[in-house]
Amino acid sequence: MNQCLLCDQEFIVPIMFHQIFSLTKLSPSQLCAHCLSKFEKLNKISCPICSKNTEEAKICADCQLWQEKYQGNLLKNIALYRYNNYFHDLMVAYKRYGDFELHHVLKELCQSYVRKLPADLYVPIPTSPEHQAQRKFDTVSAIFEGIVPLTPILKKKSGSKAQGEKNRQERLMSAQSFLIDKNIKIGENVNNLNIILLDDIYTTGATLYHARDKLQEGFPNAVIKSFTICR
Repeated sequence: MNQCLLCDQEFIVPIMFHQIFSLTKLSPSQLCAHCLSKFEKLNKISCPICSKNTEEAKICADCQLWQEKYQGNLLKNIALYRYNNYFHDLMVAYKRYGDFELHHVLKELCQSYVRKLPADLYVPIPTSPEHQAQRKFDTVSAIFEGIVPLTPILKKKSGSKAQGEKNRQERLMSAQSFLIDKNIKIGENVNNLNIILLDDIYTTGATLYHARDKLQEGFPNAVIKSFTICR
């Protein structure tokens, strides 16, 4: 019997036939079927750039703005779930109130997919020093640790206002808030790297574009994409 981290009900984890012979060890399930069903997966009709659900399979309004700003140099983002009210409540408990145990829930939602993403570097979006001190953990790294090897080469500037505290216009107009951590050693061969940025939520894309821009300064020949759990 497992106990669901969201509703506290005990449940039996179904074992699939392929899992018996799988060499990939996944974390024990932390979600009952009822709670899992509340997370809404994105459908196939979506923006080809950021994965946002759209009425037609065409570039969404957010990506049109980035296309104008970056002259077509868009950041391809893969997302799995829609940011619905249930996901909102989960993130409030996890990030605003610092419920560390909920990182197990977010890990479970994405781990089987993220393990299949090929990359030379998996770079998590960092927490600001102020929020790190307040929560005592890094919200994004906690989710992806143990799924893929992380290279935390990005740092957040002190005094950066959290994106969750900004409205849409403030997000889009926010200044560059990332730095390259020169203490992180990458290795000798840094040409033509395949880099995946990892984050929990894609809202307007401002955070990920700023992170991409900063990485391109240090790795101009890298191919950089991103993954977020929800959009």
